[in-house]
Amino acid sequence: MTAIIKSSSMKSSSDLAKDKLLLLLDEIIEHDGFGEIRIEVNILKRKQKEVILHCGKQYRFVVDAP
Repeated sequence: MTAIIKSSSMKSSSDLAKDKLLLLLDEIIEHDGFGEIRIEVNILKRKQKEVILHCGKQYRFVVDAP
């Protein structure tokens, strides 16, 4: 299952990706077992990158790259 996250005008897309990563880390720490987080970054056109957080599900973010 893939969850695609669209950026809001209030926060940048990179901030949304960072927030989701921290939330996933908190969930794994609280979980009564083990967990794994994997981060994948792909280069896109127009100075953008796709950040994919793998943690049971996939969370995809398109962020602007300077």
